[in-house]
Amino acid sequence: MSETVFALVGAYGPWVIFASAFLSCLALPIPTSLMMLTGGAFVATGDLDPWGVVAGAYAGAVIGDQTGYLIGRTGGVAILSRLARAPARAAVLERAQKLVDRRGGLGVFFSTWLVAPLGPWVNFIAGATRLGWARFTLWDVLGETIWVSVYVGLGYGFASQVATVAEVLGDAVGLVVALVVAAAMALWIRAVLRAQAAKEKAPARAR
Repeated sequence: MSETVFALVGAYGPWVIFASAFLSCLALPIPTSLMMLTGGAFVATGDLDPWGVVAGAYAGAVIGDQTGYLIGRTGGVAILSRLARAPARAAVLERAQKLVDRRGGLGVFFSTWLVAPLGPWVNFIAGATRLGWARFTLWDVLGETIWVSVYVGLGYGFASQVATVAEVLGDAVGLVVALVVAAAMALWIRAVLRAQAAKEKAPARAR
């Protein structure tokens, strides 16, 4: 995988980084984070222009997020129900829905970098639930600024250890996503228990 990414970035530079960022924001399984790390490494060696790498990654990410939001806004419930036919996607969509419901714009912000695997689904959900476009765009632009800066910057700073950095960051992001899911489950269980307790008290009051 790493060798293929290095070859692609070396051959096509910012254009392939742009394409990977755009497509990954539409839920395609593309190693965009590794692409950005590699782009940063090529910047460090003087093989790529830093502004081109940053602009390619940033433009691809923001345009991809906007496209996902537009798809959700125009297709709405029909698209989400079609995506949710697969159990794995249904579970991810449910987590994305809870993130948007609880955090709104902040949910969009965190989904672009802190819990990036949920990002594409949050875009769809934000559009389908009619989260305001200006609000979505503001938080999306801020979040993608962090995502691009961190990964390109780390690639620049650790040019000789890109594969190791990518693995460490992947594990860290996976841990954060797992913690978010666990917290969401805990909140859901607490809500269910409270609702059940309220139902049990209601007949006693009626008597």
